[in-house]
Amino acid sequence: MASIKFENVKKIYPNGVEVVHGFNLDIKDKEFVVFVGPSGCGKSTTLRMIAGLEDISSGNLSIGGRVVNNLTPKERDIAMVFQNYALYPHMTVKENMAFGLKLRKEDKNVIEEKVMNVAKILGLTQYLDRKPSALSGGQRQRVALGRAMVREPQVFLFDEPLSNLDAKLRTQMRVEIASLHKRIGTTFVYVTHDQTEAMTMGDRIVVMKDGYIQQVDTPINLYNKPCNLFVAGFIGTPQMNFIDAKIVKHNDDYYVAFGNYEIKIPKGKVNDKFEKYIGKAVVAGIRPECLHEESIFFDEDKGNVLNAAVEFTEVLGSEVILHLDCGNNCKFMAKIPNRMKASVGENIVIAIDTNKIHLFDKETEVAICN
Repeated sequence: MASIKFENVKKIYPNGVEVVHGFNLDIKDKEFVVFVGPSGCGKSTTLRMIAGLEDISSGNLSIGGRVVNNLTPKERDIAMVFQNYALYPHMTVKENMAFGLKLRKEDKNVIEEKVMNVAKILGLTQYLDRKPSALSGGQRQRVALGRAMVREPQVFLFDEPLSNLDAKLRTQMRVEIASLHKRIGTTFVYVTHDQTEAMTMGDRIVVMKDGYIQQVDTPINLYNKPCNLFVAGFIGTPQMNFIDAKIVKHNDDYYVAFGNYEIKIPKGKVNDKFEKYIGKAVVAGIRPECLHEESIFFDEDKGNVLNAAVEFTEVLGSEVILHLDCGNNCKFMAKIPNRMKASVGENIVIAIDTNKIHLFDKETEVAICN
């Protein structure tokens, strides 16, 4: 069993700065968990505490049911893949992959078998006699993966391993690492600041900010049901549109009002919190991909239509991001198919998918409805 359990774990540096606050998390055996958040949020420090490279100031950390607070890294049965590969430049690929096993004084034949098997899995067989300097970035990252795999650890730790690769290689390596997890069935803990990596790879994602866990959930739930304003803005590309608004009520219906607009909130989204927010300031959120030019959305509800001036366009190939000004300081981004031709300065109409509106408390930033 390679489960990992954090119980009120804190990290406080000697100067008194607390960078991880009361961290509580259960990672299941064979789960792929991703820590994601902006730089300085404490995600790498948390990973290094699992590895034993950072001391735990208080609380308990268990791996496989065993408290490891005072164990050295080599006693924890983990393997770590770093951002900078950390390969020995004077050794060949084969020697780099075998190094950890040689330190364990394993049998030469066993080492040979393990290295060859892993090299075959990672497509490195033809590069075994090369030095790292003769490899591409993606190949070096595979060697770093291979060096970890041959040790057959309980837990794999990844500290932003793809950040030095170009966009195409990052996409390729994301697929390879996710496939590797399914193939070998070991616990993976992965740190990244890139929410696209997190969304495409993790079984669950831990969103962090300022040393605190904001939300732990599946990728789809983080996208559809963010618990607060930070998670809503951090998950999704482009970022969710946010606008200052208020909730108003007419008869039995609730509306979100901003600028010159009042958008009716579907009854399925209304909950018992709404009554206390009537007339109060809230933050309304709508993802760029939930603004549409299709007639079906216009026909559904005539009250969900925005009149907007196109300020800027970003062509992404099959899609276009429109930067829109709806007046009264109401600005939106819309991510739409490129079949809609819109020029800078042009006035257009666009419809909100009201079933996808999010509302947040302006003061606490906690979600009112998703």
